[in-house]
Parts: sequence; C-alpha cells; structure tokens
Amino acid sequence: MIQKLKQAADGTGEGSGTGRPEVQATVSGILADVRERGDAAVREYSEKFDGWSPESFRLSPERIAEIVSTVPPQVIEDIEFVQSQVRRFAEHQRTSLTDFEVETLPGVRLGQRNVPVSAVGAYVPGGRYPLTASAHMTIVTAKVAGVPRVVACTPPIRGEIPAATVAAMAMAGADEIYLLGGVQAMAALAVGTETVERVDMIAGPGNAYVAEAKRQLFGEVGIDLFAGPTEILVIADDEADPFVVAVDLLSQAEHGPDSPAVLVTTSEPLAREVAEHVERILVDMPTRDMAGPAWRDHGQILVVGDLDEAFAVADSFASEHVQVLTRDPRQALEKMRHYGALFLGEGTCVSYGDKVIGTNHVLPTRGSARFTGGLWVGKYLRTVTYQEVVDPASSAFLGEICGRASRVELFEGHARSGDVRAAKYGGGHLDWSEHRFEKTADA
Repeated sequence: MIQKLKQAADGTGEGSGTGRPEVQATVSGILADVRERGDAAVREYSEKFDGWSPESFRLSPERIAEIVSTVPPQVIEDIEFVQSQVRRFAEHQRTSLTDFEVETLPGVRLGQRNVPVSAVGAYVPGGRYPLTASAHMTIVTAKVAGVPRVVACTPPIRGEIPAATVAAMAMAGADEIYLLGGVQAMAALAVGTETVERVDMIAGPGNAYVAEAKRQLFGEVGIDLFAGPTEILVIADDEADPFVVAVDLLSQAEHGPDSPAVLVTTSEPLAREVAEHVERILVDMPTRDMAGPAWRDHGQILVVGDLDEAFAVADSFASEHVQVLTRDPRQALEKMRHYGALFLGEGTCVSYGDKVIGTNHVLPTRGSARFTGGLWVGKYLRTVTYQEVVDPASSAFLGEICGRASRVELFEGHARSGDVRAAKYGGGHLDWSEHRFEKTADA
C-alpha cells in the first residue's frame, strides 16, 4: 500500500512541453518559413529570439581559437578530464558492437556491419547559462562512433558568446560550430540552408520548442530520442541520510520548474525529515526560482511497505534518473527494468552522471524508459546487413523455397526471382504458364 505524504500539484508529476498546441503551432510555422526562405528566415528568428545576428553564424577556426583562449585554464583542464571519462566509456561501448559474418548453409554468407551516420547535428542548449556537459555527451560520443561530420550548434547567452561551451565543442572534436539556437537551429540542421549543409541526424537536449522541432522533423532526419523535463526518483530505506536525499532531489529540480522530483521510501520518519530539509534548503538556494516551483508542482513523496514495492513503484514511473540509497543498492540491478540510468549508493549521485562520471546524460523521460535507453555510441551507428550466396546448390535450394513461400503470400514477382535461380543453378526449367517449377528428369 502506498502512502502519499506529498503529491504533485497536478496529480501526475509530468511536466509541460511538447504536445501543447501553441508550441506545435509556433514550431511548425518556423520550420515552414526556414524551408521556404533559408538563411534569411534563420537570421530573423535568431535576431527575434536570441538578439543575435552576426555576419556569419559559423565560427571560423581562428575565431574558435580566440574564444577558447579566453577560457580559464582550470575550466579547460576540467573539460579535458570529463571528456576523457565520456570518451573512455564510449570506446568500451563501441568495442562491444562487433561486425560478424556467418555461413548458415553451404556457401550462404550472412553478415552484419555497424556503420556510422555520415553527418550529425549536435545541439547544446544554453540561453541562461553555458551547458558544456551536453557538448561532451553529444559530440565526443559521435566521434567515438566514427561520425565523419559533426555540426555543433549552441545559442548565445543574452547576446554573448558562451566561451566555455565553444571550448567544449572544439575540444570534443566538432567539425563545424555555429552560434545558433532554438527551432531555427533545428530547421537549418535538418533542412539545410544556403550556408548550412543538412545533416542526417540530430542529437542533444533542449527546451520544449527544440524538443517539438525534433518531433516534427523526425523521419526527415533521425533523432536521438524525444526528451522532456529532467526527472529524478530516489529510492530510500531507513538507513538513508534524509539531508542527502533532500539535496539530491533538489539537484535535479533546479533544471526547470517542470522537473519532477520523487522520493519512494520504506520509512515514514525519513520521508517527513526529507520534506522538512527540502523546505529549509529552498529558502536560500540560488536556483530556487526553478527548484521551488518544480518541487511545489511536480514533487512527490511516497511511503511503501517494503523494498520490493519500492522497486515496483519506481518501475511504474520509468524515471530518467533513479538513485538508490539503500543498504544494498545493487539489488536494483536485479529488481528493476524501467529507468534511464541507475545511480547506486550514497557515494554516487545523479549530478555525477550529468557532469563528470562518463556515462551519457541524454536520457529518456516521460516514461519512455519503458522502451528505449539513452544516447550512446550505438545511436550514431546503423546496423546494416549483407547477404551472399556463392554455392549454386544452396541458391537453387533457396530459390525453390522462395518460390513456394512467395506464392503463399501471392507475391508472384518474388516467386519468379526464386524460380530463375532454382532453374539456373538446379538444372531444371521454368513453366510459368502453370505457375510452378519442374525439375528435368536428369537434374
């Protein structure tokens, strides 16, 4: 039985975003305009939404070097460290994906290859402050996958160049860098303009308008996943530190006023202490303008009977981030199925995954963890197959079966492709007037 000590104000804990009619209408209008007018439309929307209309949105190598030189050495050093963590984990992921070829019948060779996407647009959100971590996650991972052309876009911040973000993009290996944000960036990347060559896939998080643009463009280009507001769910027992739980809940609530933060615990005393700590911390939290409304409108505290029930409840949320603060946190690896990423034990926190540890922070939200994982090397790869039949007897054998199987489905053209090979390689003859294959007497 679940006891709700705090319930989301809207009763669901789900944030707003894509799906709102006004968002859909705005995005579709911008996309249509960019399709029709190209660079002129991109420039108008950049000026309108970001107050940014330079001679060229693309940064030259010389300008990139100049911008990077303004970034403090400690920031550069930290970027190098984090990117090395992301790169190392991504390299292990890549080596886990192997090409292979097998012989399923004599002379019948079937194979699989993992081929990188040719061109990727990596979107790094901004607007209020630099978000360098998204550059690591989208660009480094694409480069490890072997993507030959990575085009990075980020918006200016209140009309200024986000130097740290540009540095992160350059150090991650971006081939082109544009100071361009929002729906206009999505449109330029997906559709192409006079100065921006289109890409095959777009990756990276963004606000509701960016997410809606990706949704509307999906199919014309590939995307990493549909993402909504950041989510955190903490599973805690009576040994968890309530202050740590409160801090970690608010660490993700500060992403935005629509970010759900949920505690599922077996301890009612801990639940009440966590609620008290949250209210005290929010008083002077620098990002309370985001974290406060998120906790008020989308925060929940649920008390359950035991850990098995806690794991089951957590699975029903299919949250983006699930932090496990229990005596044996690794139980979650066996007990849970639906989550974007697990963070096991008090020594680990979701913020590590967001910023420094090396796993990817572009993760499924809004329950989509039930059917997809987050961004990883494999998202940038197309798993393709090939077939080769070099043994005539095997081709004849397959041709006979293909003819019969195709005619069951009334696909005569398919059947005749099989018939031809059965006859040519099997010593028989074709008699399509009777719609059947007959072998010769000496075949």
